[in-house]
Order: sequence, then structure tokens, then C-alpha cells
Amino acid sequence: MSQHPIPSTVAKQIIVGLATPPRIEALGPIGGRFIHALRLIALHERLSRDPVPELAVRLGSVAVAAKALILAHAVSASWPENIHVSRFCCQLLSHDEMTIGTMVDAAAHSDRTGFEAALAGLIRAERMHRLWDSALALVAAEVRGV
Repeated sequence: MSQHPIPSTVAKQIIVGLATPPRIEALGPIGGRFIHALRLIALHERLSRDPVPELAVRLGSVAVAAKALILAHAVSASWPENIHVSRFCCQLLSHDEMTIGTMVDAAAHSDRTGFEAALAGLIRAERMHRLWDSALALVAAEVRGV
């Protein structure tokens, strides 16, 4: 008899869900745009270039680009390890990107509970307020279109 228990149906579904990367279309428009911005920021950082000019062109606003960069730095400073981002052209999300996009979408809906739930067990509670404030600032800039 095997020492390994047979996984339940729920466990199998969780394993399949983790093995199947989510698509960027699973995110809302603000979360999806931020993930593209995050990828662009990562690319520019690898090249030691300032991402703001290209971000401003792609996002349509210097203010939105600046808020995206501020949020990206806040996420990077709060994340427990290096953030895994996919290639800029890829429609599949890493688990980090899905979590970050979910966090931004929760802020876009003023859903503090959903925001904290997306980060529960990943980010220490005392770091969440900085992420919340930065995400709300990005959302406000996106909505204003400034």
C-alpha cells in the first residue's frame, strides 16, 4: 500500500489551476495595463534606461506613467522575493503578475478587503497601506486620464 494519500478532487483542481497559467484577459483594464507597464519597467531596468518616456507614450499620460512607476517600486520593495514577470508580448501571466493585477483591480473597485485578500500571507500587514495608497493613486490617474 502506498504511503502517499490519494489527492481529493479539490486538491486536483487546485493543482491543475496552478499548472495552468492565467491569461491577461482575466484581469480588468487597469490591472492589465499595469501588468504591461510592470513588464516594460522590468525591461527598461535590465537595459539601465528610464522607462517613463516610453511608459508615458504607451499609457497616454506622464502622470499615469509616474504613478505606475511609483506603484512598481512599492510592489518591488514589499514583495518577499524577486517579482517574476513574463515577456512583454506574452498573454500568459506569472503567478506574481496575477496577484499584482488582482491587487490593482481590487483597488480600482475600492475593495480594500479584496486587496488584502489578494496579498494575504504574502505581504506583511504593515506594508499593505503603502501598496494600497500607491494603487489608489494609479487608479485615480487612470480614471482622470491625466
